[in-house]
Amino acid sequence: MSERVNEKKKPAPADNAAANPVAKAKAEAAMPALGFTGMLRWAWTQLTSMRTALFLLLLLAVAAVPGSLFPQRPANPSIVTQYIADHPDYGKILDSLQLYDVYSSAWFSAIYILLFISLIGCVVPRAIAHYKAMRSQPPRTPARLSRLPEYGTLVIPADAGIPASDAIADAAAKLKKRGYRVDVRDDDGARPSLGAERGFLKEVGNLVFHTSLIGVLVSVAAGGLFGYSGQRILVEGDTFVNTLVGYDQFTPGTNFQSSQLQPYSIQLDKFQITFDRESKGKFGQPIDFKADVTTRETPDAPAEKQVLKVNDPVSLGGTSIYLTGNGYAPVVTIRDGAGNVAMQGPVVAKLQGDNYYSSVVIKVPDAKPDQLGFAGFFLPTAFVTEEGVSFSGDPELINPQLTLNSYFGDLGLNAGSPQNVFELDVKKLTPLNARNLDAGGITLAPGTTYTLPDGKGTISFDGVKRYIGVDIHHNPGQLYALIFALLAVAGLVTSLYVNRRRVWVRTGTHPDGRTMVEYGLLARGEDHRLAAEAEIIRGLLTEEWGLDSRTASQTAPSGPEDNGPAESVPSGASGDAATESRPEDFIQSTAGSSESKKDQ
Repeated sequence: MSERVNEKKKPAPADNAAANPVAKAKAEAAMPALGFTGMLRWAWTQLTSMRTALFLLLLLAVAAVPGSLFPQRPANPSIVTQYIADHPDYGKILDSLQLYDVYSSAWFSAIYILLFISLIGCVVPRAIAHYKAMRSQPPRTPARLSRLPEYGTLVIPADAGIPASDAIADAAAKLKKRGYRVDVRDDDGARPSLGAERGFLKEVGNLVFHTSLIGVLVSVAAGGLFGYSGQRILVEGDTFVNTLVGYDQFTPGTNFQSSQLQPYSIQLDKFQITFDRESKGKFGQPIDFKADVTTRETPDAPAEKQVLKVNDPVSLGGTSIYLTGNGYAPVVTIRDGAGNVAMQGPVVAKLQGDNYYSSVVIKVPDAKPDQLGFAGFFLPTAFVTEEGVSFSGDPELINPQLTLNSYFGDLGLNAGSPQNVFELDVKKLTPLNARNLDAGGITLAPGTTYTLPDGKGTISFDGVKRYIGVDIHHNPGQLYALIFALLAVAGLVTSLYVNRRRVWVRTGTHPDGRTMVEYGLLARGEDHRLAAEAEIIRGLLTEEWGLDSRTASQTAPSGPEDNGPAESVPSGASGDAATESRPEDFIQSTAGSSESKKDQ
């Protein structure tokens, strides 16, 4: 028993490989080394495939998602700083991954560039191949048209006097009118044929679509590199000049240069709001905004009156100026303890609630001997409850009121740290006026003046102006992105609705003088309208030759001995069905019968 086991464990003899030539060839085969050049060629082939382009397009969409989940530094750096401070455990990790600068990050740019290269690598070879296909002749006529998806036959009677060559010429003329590119062949003098082709716009639309995608990518990239945006608040009577110092907030593109700014100007002359005074549920709601402005394209250009409205921007110097906000700006005059004017002019009130209830912050760093600060709210139409709480009862300026608390001390402006103009840090300030102090708060109506405690000065409420907030955008690729997007849609629609088709027609002469015609159609890809096209072509040919639709499909007998009734092959018969109802190629059969008669 042990000897048998040992015999089973013995290795196969070495000459088994020699007995099997396939195994010997595999053992001796040496795989060629790919090499550095081959690796580059393989990588380029993979990158420029349509599958890779679609994957990169999907990856780009996924990579843009963090830009909407996390605050972005170009939009608001202070929010990003606060976000990192509020999330110390992972805030800095996200910053190291560039998730606060998604659209300018290295990984997003890499995907963008790879997609750009992939699309170019896909489009250029296809465009060259399609150009060659458009200039080449239609494919040769198949030997057996009956095998095509759409096939049909026609018989021209002998008394019609239309030979095979004239029938081919007539068919060529009809197909040319249908938009086919036709090539007439005379492969055999007895059986002339033609090949026709149409639908090249399908691939053209496909190429236009992909080329337009490249154009959209380039346009968006140009807008991100050379564009800019900014915000500015304009009070009635103020003028904005398009310079860096003129913006309240400015976001430049990656390659922005200050020389791109054209020094145009825009002045807010008057701002009007129309409020709803009829609807019960929407009473007091604003229904229309209108800003009358005076613009100049250049400092030396003549002034031009224009109207700025919501969703109706004003275009100046290659930028679009949009109306985005509005409010009230109380005009105040503040004198310090020495009686000197420390601050005078409108103060922008930030909207906080219904009926234009607004917060007001006033900082007076030039006051002597101590800097002054004020914080409170502005009411366009002031009402006071029984508890002594003021509120705004209407957005119109019916009973304007300015209610403030005052402070003195160091405002912290000299330290160089940026501050929010709409916030006042009172931690290091000493209060002068407040409801919980003996001096009480400050309540002012237009034209009134209040004297501050301890000889710190006075504050006067001189009047109210309106202000607007504008967004200024410059995107040099915006128009081109729109054009390429429209071209992409047009190319996609063309590629979906245009079909690539080929038609072949062959004619022959029967010994009894009849002209035998057969035709076949073939589509590139799926074409559910190919059968309808075959019927149209059949109708055109039948009409051209004045044939009776009932007898047009009758074929000649398959041989000289066959005196039975002719078989009918319906249009659209294809494949095996055609071979069952008639000879496999009835023109070849008629040619054969002619030769048989000569032999007899």
